Amino acid sequence: MPAIIDPVAISIGGLSIRWYGLIIAFGALVGLLMAIREGRRFGLSSDFFLDLILFGTPAAIIGARLYYVAFQWDYYRERPGEIFQIWEGGIAIYGALIGAILVGIWYARKKKVPFLRLADICAPSLIVGQMIGRWGNFVNQEAHGGPVTEAYLRETLHLPGFIVDQMYINGQYYHPTFLYESVWNLLVLLLLLALRRWRPLRAGELFWTYLMTYSLGRFFIEGMRTDSLAFRGPEWLAALVDGLWTPMRLILGEPGYLDPAYGNVRASQLLALALVAAMIATAAVRRIIRPDAPRYGDPLLPEGAGAGSGETVPAEAESAGGAAAVGTMPDEPQADAPQADGPQSDKTKADGPETVEPRADDGDGGRTPDGGDGKEDSRT
Repeated sequence: MPAIIDPVAISIGGLSIRWYGLIIAFGALVGLLMAIREGRRFGLSSDFFLDLILFGTPAAIIGARLYYVAFQWDYYRERPGEIFQIWEGGIAIYGALIGAILVGIWYARKKKVPFLRLADICAPSLIVGQMIGRWGNFVNQEAHGGPVTEAYLRETLHLPGFIVDQMYINGQYYHPTFLYESVWNLLVLLLLLALRRWRPLRAGELFWTYLMTYSLGRFFIEGMRTDSLAFRGPEWLAALVDGLWTPMRLILGEPGYLDPAYGNVRASQLLALALVAAMIATAAVRRIIRPDAPRYGDPLLPEGAGAGSGETVPAEAESAGGAAAVGTMPDEPQADAPQADGPQSDKTKADGPETVEPRADDGDGGRTPDGGDGKEDSRT
């Protein structure tokens, strides 16, 4: 195997793979339940999300493996048979995200649901899965940073004893970078949960916020690690990345060791920078060119649609203003229109059909899908 081992490498048959697998599965389950609960506000059934995770999980694993192999191609091109030996270690979270997003785009089109609306609903689920999954690295004593002293962990960071003890590896204490990222992901989760109840929030902006904020934290935390995927880039790029990372030196000290023979630019840091810049630009441009873009809280499906699941969607899922839903919607009969074969009143016969005044728009797209006032409801 390559000298640089991926932070989520696993050993077949060992205790680490059992615990790591259980922790990852638990994180995925919590994320799924969160998505199901939020999706019901928009008329999406539990089967909709179960099918999504059924397709998305294999795609995420394949994407994570291909991403890792791409940055270790010098090794794998001489040993193509080992590409499929994922149990020997070597997957990466950004590759998993790419795989999951590609399947999400396909699945959204298949179900005639706008991808950005679906991505918004799933964004908190993605970050909670990552937050919990990092504790698998804790069990495996991996994804850590550079060496530190025991006093630094206990007296400076005031970490509990079980974390300090687990960071003692082969006679040396290390930065618990898995913990730093897990805590950062918790802050991102809280931000997303609060932001999705902000009425001016537009479709897509919650997902973009997730990508931007996660990547911002990942940029700084990645620089602490000693197992980063890297490549040989121009010196000016390496200097730029190092310069942007400089504030971290004031907080946690020097960056983790990166073998110059392996590379001088950490791949995850560069991708994180690109995502932060791209998401800020995307959100700003969208606000300018699409000021009428749908809001996050706008209805997604008409009453009774159920996203092809056969389940009935509560009437609260449809706005009072009858906002447009996804896909082709059958025309509903107007309550005030005369019946084709029913008797007409004398007034109608004499004066013609009565003119129905249109209802005034409240200027805000109607009620929120849960029929409330858009305030945060109780949730864990």
